[in-house]
Amino acid sequence: MLRLTSYTILAGLALALPIHAQKAEPGTPPETPAPAQQTKPAAPVDDLPDSPGASEGLGIPPMPNGPTAIIDTSMGRLTCHFFANESPKTVENFVGLATGTKAFTDPITDKPMKGVRFYDGTTFHRVIANFMIQGGDRAGTGAGDAGYYIPEERSPGLRFDREGRLAMANAGPGTGSTQFFITEAPVPELNGKHTIFGQCDAHSVLIVQSIARVEKNSNDKPVTPVTINKVTIVPEGQPLPADPAAPAAVPAAK
Repeated sequence: MLRLTSYTILAGLALALPIHAQKAEPGTPPETPAPAQQTKPAAPVDDLPDSPGASEGLGIPPMPNGPTAIIDTSMGRLTCHFFANESPKTVENFVGLATGTKAFTDPITDKPMKGVRFYDGTTFHRVIANFMIQGGDRAGTGAGDAGYYIPEERSPGLRFDREGRLAMANAGPGTGSTQFFITEAPVPELNGKHTIFGQCDAHSVLIVQSIARVEKNSNDKPVTPVTINKVTIVPEGQPLPADPAAPAAVPAAK
């Protein structure tokens, strides 16, 4: 099975970011570049088809639409609202993996899996302060995928112009699969390179900031694992479940 060695937001290349200082893109550790035979040919970004919900020109930034992902982690809850109209294939892939309705090949055993919730029990294997946190690899190495790839989707109105963007990690065009990242600051250098498929709320950004600042090793992997305990998909229009970590409401004085 074709497998990528790295999902470091630019297949092993360092990206010239501002003060974040030479951060490699969401993918995998830059010191392990993908073997040549694993490089997938892909069209340049300008040749990618626009998604059905794309705006004209830069357009007006779209509002989140569709389901919501509740990502309960060992450090708190992340609430991320999808852009289902702008990135339908990416949202469908994430929802299918999260709910166990989409089959995949386990990156550890290389065996086909079905009816298994992909993200539950995984970790954030790469965290960088003032940049992003990255997860979605069952192997926990940054090199795992689902045994298949999905195409990029773009919408001119969706850009890395704010914190809390939920986007797909990749090792180059046409290599998105399961790994995702959430930004904690605007990162315009990533525009056109990664599919944005969700927006996390303000409270979630605070959690992202906390996760991004845990003790980590030289590969930006947390020393103490930050676990994704469960991912819950809430249909559009349905109430969000209560956060088990939130303090109970204090009864009003009589």
